[in-house]
Amino acid sequence: MAGQLVSPGEAAGETADQKALARSRILFLTSHSLESGAVRTPILASWRRSRDMRVAANQVNPILEVNPDLDTFLSRAAAPVLNGLLSVMAEQPVSIVLTDRHGLVLTRLTGDNSLERRLDAVGLAPGFNYAENSVGTNGIGTALEVGAPTHVFGHEHYAERLEDLACAGVPIKHPLTGRTVGVVDLTCWRRDAGTLLLALAKTTAQQVQTALLNASGIHERELLDEYLRVCRRSSGIVLAVSPEVGMLNEHARTVLSAAEQSSLLTHASEALATGRLGTHEVDLPGGGTARMHMHAVGDPNHPSGLVVRVVRHAMRLPDQHASAAGGPRPLPGLVGTVPVWTHACHEVEQHFLSREWLAVVGERGVGKLALLQAVQLRRQPVPHIAVLDAAVGDDPSWTSLLRQTVTRGADSVVLHHVDRLGPARLRATCAVLQECRSEDSPAHPWVVVTLNNPADRTDLSELLRLFPGTVYVPPLRLHAEDIPALVAHFTRRSGEGGAPLVWSSEALQILSRSAWPGNIEQLHHVVRWVMARRRAGVVEPEHLPPEVRSVSRRALNTMESLERDAIVEALRDCGGDKELAAASLGMSRATIYRRIRAYGIVETPS
Repeated sequence: MAGQLVSPGEAAGETADQKALARSRILFLTSHSLESGAVRTPILASWRRSRDMRVAANQVNPILEVNPDLDTFLSRAAAPVLNGLLSVMAEQPVSIVLTDRHGLVLTRLTGDNSLERRLDAVGLAPGFNYAENSVGTNGIGTALEVGAPTHVFGHEHYAERLEDLACAGVPIKHPLTGRTVGVVDLTCWRRDAGTLLLALAKTTAQQVQTALLNASGIHERELLDEYLRVCRRSSGIVLAVSPEVGMLNEHARTVLSAAEQSSLLTHASEALATGRLGTHEVDLPGGGTARMHMHAVGDPNHPSGLVVRVVRHAMRLPDQHASAAGGPRPLPGLVGTVPVWTHACHEVEQHFLSREWLAVVGERGVGKLALLQAVQLRRQPVPHIAVLDAAVGDDPSWTSLLRQTVTRGADSVVLHHVDRLGPARLRATCAVLQECRSEDSPAHPWVVVTLNNPADRTDLSELLRLFPGTVYVPPLRLHAEDIPALVAHFTRRSGEGGAPLVWSSEALQILSRSAWPGNIEQLHHVVRWVMARRRAGVVEPEHLPPEVRSVSRRALNTMESLERDAIVEALRDCGGDKELAAASLGMSRATIYRRIRAYGIVETPS
């Protein structure tokens, strides 16, 4: 095996392909463009992610975690497998690396002193994090991002200090839950990389998964066997829990939102802990109920786990005015109960009470201005709030209007879209606000700026120094459980009397699982679009606009969601032409077709 793992390489220099790849990398970093087919598609996608995350290309700065826990269940279970591989590869200049699911290096075994010194120099060592957002394209971080075996050779690395290395990383899946728990990575010198490097990493990952299963114990294996038996006999929602494990079948991950999945697993875990088995009727976060039929595994008196069949009932439109007893009152005119949203609301309100100047950050359409107006309205029912929108043209009177607004009695001043200020207006705005802050007067207004992404405008730093507080308003996809309530709210607000419009549970499910790149503003537009065409009766999926009739068959991670959004936007910009859309994204035609099928994208007719 040792002779097959590596190849002699070219000590005298690089091959023509390697030189071409090096030129392509420089071209990408300097001009953001490449010739078609110059770089493998997965590598190019990773380069783009690395660039978007502003990873340094001229240095390697992996994050060193403080007091990391390196002695984990994974590292203990994997130790015999990795030590055995090291003994077999004693004469090979290959390093064996184990990380957790976040890219934290838990173990590194190396039999070659020069390679070990090189890896120390680039921080590929226990305690350092090798996720993509830390060091860019590499076998560990990229394997975690794509969730699949990945090899990165030489100049395919985003950071130039890694270009003399080659690595192959394979995600390790927990044998009971199927979730990624870590990565096995094999790293060697680029000149020594052979075709079997990735194959050996795959074999090692499989052996680690077997070791995890053996270490899980007889009770977990018994639970897995019963869970699989029920899954084979049922086409519905099936889940299983033990004190250490929670599993959901593919159907559950398809039809349930993340909040609903979490809620059902929590109910099942509580039932196991308290011994309250049998059949339970539970409320779901997004509306509606579910009936849980629980089956004990192991000793009926002291079960080691539960397998649960779930029957979901129709989703209800929540009452806008209903709230949990003792819960915080919603801000006037706003809807939402998911913690990530209510936390943002609470933070803005606290800054209003302290009068600390604030920057409110969030994607387009998340409701930044509506949130600020609601806070002002609740605290001062007859408010004087002034909104100056920097996105409305290049008004020559901006400076005088701003000075007049902040000095003449407004309770609150909102400078909306400050990231759209041109350089001259930005400098004038800073000067006026600095004058305002330097004056020692209690009558100064509460000043807030709103913007999309501070990182997009490095020249905003001087302005943002005047605003010590920052609140991030979450995108709708992070509190999608609020969508039924928002739909009900927008429907009532847009209604004109007469018979009410009813949204079917199927339509609400589609809305709850859509991407919503335009956030709450886009959802409001969709409700208005539907109501303009259907003023009474039941809204079914076929009544929804094409932009939201596309749902993936599974939950997508963050990068997949971003890629799906980019494809949808490219198809829209290119009039549905897949070849043009693929070219604009740097994809091959075959790749965009695969992605369209995988993400369930339905193109809007042109």
